[in-house]
Amino acid sequence: MTGLFVTGTDTGVGKTFVACGLAALLAANGKKVGVMKPVETGCELKDGQLYPEDAARLRRFSGSTLPLDLLCPYRFAPPLAPQVAGEMTGVRIERERILACYEQIAAQHDITLVEGAGGLLVPLAEGYTFADLSRDLGIPLLVVVGSKLGAINHTLLTLCCARSMALSVRGYVLNQLTPTPDLAARTNRHALARATDIPCLGSLPFSPLGGENGHDREALITLMKREVDLGRLLE
Repeated sequence: MTGLFVTGTDTGVGKTFVACGLAALLAANGKKVGVMKPVETGCELKDGQLYPEDAARLRRFSGSTLPLDLLCPYRFAPPLAPQVAGEMTGVRIERERILACYEQIAAQHDITLVEGAGGLLVPLAEGYTFADLSRDLGIPLLVVVGSKLGAINHTLLTLCCARSMALSVRGYVLNQLTPTPDLAARTNRHALARATDIPCLGSLPFSPLGGENGHDREALITLMKREVDLGRLLE
């Protein structure tokens, strides 16, 4: 496998956290890891330019040295869906530019992790979603599930969407969103295992690891090594 598209059941479910952890773990295992965040919204100004914090974190944890302009070709200030943010700022997101950036990154790495925004059906341009992008990239999906009430429905809808578009799904990872799991979070893994044959590749406890400056890189690697079935993900 040369690439993996990290999507989620919703926004704020931990896609960047999981992608950073996988990038760090793969790099620790001797892989040359590329990363990409094709579009990042909600960016703040830094030194007069919009700064893609998620893309920067991915770069730090992967060890990549490529420029952020390549890893994140589109960035917007409004915290909205990419198509909407682009329309508000007069920018049209172009599929060809994203694919060209991905090909340039992938050519220099053993595996490239691409992180989407929100879920599969978040629009990038008119009639073009992240699901369409993952299909065009030709890489399988890893679904990050925010383990909370509603996760069963959100996960099954995401998997149903992927199946309807003939997208390959390697599996999903449950991510605990709060320090103390509620009843739904404690039962989601068992309920999902009965509802779909797509494998659960891990269940991550709530964790403050993976902070902005990457100080907890080794601890994050240890956590991912313990909780995620990397072999099954990559096979």
